[in-house]
Amino acid sequence: MVRVRLDISYDGTDFAGWASQPGQRTVAGVLSDALARIIGPDAVTGLTVAGRTDAGVHATGQVCHVDLPAQRWAQLEGTMVRRLAGLLPPDVRVGSFAAVPADFDARFSALWRQYRYRVCDAAEGAPPLRHRDTLSWRGPLDPGLLNEASAALLGEHDFAAYCRRKENATTIRAVSELRWQRDDEGIVVATVTADAFCQAMVRSLVGALLAVGDGRRPVAWPGSLLVRRDRANEVVVAPPHGLTLVAVGYPDDPAEYARRSLVTRNRRESGSA
Repeated sequence: MVRVRLDISYDGTDFAGWASQPGQRTVAGVLSDALARIIGPDAVTGLTVAGRTDAGVHATGQVCHVDLPAQRWAQLEGTMVRRLAGLLPPDVRVGSFAAVPADFDARFSALWRQYRYRVCDAAEGAPPLRHRDTLSWRGPLDPGLLNEASAALLGEHDFAAYCRRKENATTIRAVSELRWQRDDEGIVVATVTADAFCQAMVRSLVGALLAVGDGRRPVAWPGSLLVRRDRANEVVVAPPHGLTLVAVGYPDDPAEYARRSLVTRNRRESGSA
């Protein structure tokens, strides 16, 4: 078998998230079907993704890996991207398809994930050609207030107030970047980078910060929630369509893949927080 890395982008609007679900259209489902048609039924194993995006969330920098029979990989290596383009629906694309060391793990070898959330606070709402990936907000936002409130959320914290808790899973995460800026089109864009994210964490952070940006909550409020050890029900989760996974970072040296996987697994399995 050969381990292969795929770099993927998709419009999440019409998907019930990444993970395969019976009777639901998912990114993993359509990708697995396309790979099976090319490689052969039951020949593709171990599909693993860097970040399992929720229903409606997009990606321009998603990463996953699969294990393929070495003989079939040797036959198809140079044509896989084009073959997949002909089989996948137009809302999913594989940009690259390359063999990697066997100890590469798309999920556990990752050093960080980066998301962006787009918000339009113009009176007329989001531009028509961007309404699928941009939230229309009800009033003007102040990027200065948004950044001031975001500063308290940087660093390693227990983000239980911002997560959907899973049994025996930690909610401690290290956020290295959380900043807002208005782009050339006037869209207010949040960039959030962390070692990993809990389910709905980014959208919860955005939801809390938007309440500061439009003046409904004080600047200190989002940071004050970090003392909670349970989900803060007063935090409104921002809609999924404004969110895009834009990048996943891995060690520059492939020899570090296994060590990073071990560190990540030990942290994730350290118990609930």
